[in-house]
Amino acid sequence: MQRWRIGKSTVTRIEELMGPLFDPEQFFPAYDKDIIDKHRDWLFPNHMHESGRIIASMHSWLIETPHHKILVDSCIGNDKDRMPFRDWHAMQTPYLANFTQTGITPEQIDYVMCTHLHIDHVGWNTRLKGGQWVPTFPNAKYLFSRTEFEFWEQQRKQENPDQFNAVNNKTFDDSVLPIMHLAELIEGELDLIDDLLHIKPAPGHTPGSITLSLTDSNQEALFTGDICHHPIQVYAPEWNSAFCELPDQARETRREVLNYCCSGDVLMMPAHFGPGHAGHVIASNSGFAFSFIDGD
Repeated sequence: MQRWRIGKSTVTRIEELMGPLFDPEQFFPAYDKDIIDKHRDWLFPNHMHESGRIIASMHSWLIETPHHKILVDSCIGNDKDRMPFRDWHAMQTPYLANFTQTGITPEQIDYVMCTHLHIDHVGWNTRLKGGQWVPTFPNAKYLFSRTEFEFWEQQRKQENPDQFNAVNNKTFDDSVLPIMHLAELIEGELDLIDDLLHIKPAPGHTPGSITLSLTDSNQEALFTGDICHHPIQVYAPEWNSAFCELPDQARETRREVLNYCCSGDVLMMPAHFGPGHAGHVIASNSGFAFSFIDGD
């Protein structure tokens, strides 16, 4: 169990799964093997597999402040219909067991914040109980961007969706709608907790993507969701994933976030980086580089 300390607060990574999950040529439309070859020394074996597939981690971040417990992104979930995505269909992972190893129970979570509403960020919002989807974190307030919710609400109504959106429609039905009585739709920038947790729009990957900043005792961590899926995007920020809804905006937001983390010595905590999962963006002759900071 990895933990990072930010002032008086702690951040714990809760893993659902990790491995060589994606073909880089399909995942990155701008894929360039020369760039991969240039960075082979640090990419292998933690961030690319010998098969050539990119290693991705599916994890949540648990933030514990002196007075609150916040979960950022809730991964894929068990028992969900995700066909034709066979690897994510009807999963049976030890996510909840990993969660309880933190010493915290799901009932103790005060807030669940989803950086966006893709399949792998909302799944554990609900769990299957008695044939019904019930809140996994029953005492939490679930926070979504209103822009994000309304975008996927409209996508849900489209006829003949593509494969990805068809699966995301299932996700909306089983992992978003069942907890809307516990949800708050948020707009613009706002403080979740005064002087401690700040939410900011970060559109591009999806129209309503958001980031969460934790600031405590002059230290800061930024939870960036899928602004960067993989550390190679720090070195090649023009690379979008195939799932970025607004490509030009995604590249602009990525550069803004990298600049922000670099200039402010901010600990960047993405949703999918392989070991050591979080780190600092640093300036380099060619733009940016990344220095991993292992948790305790």
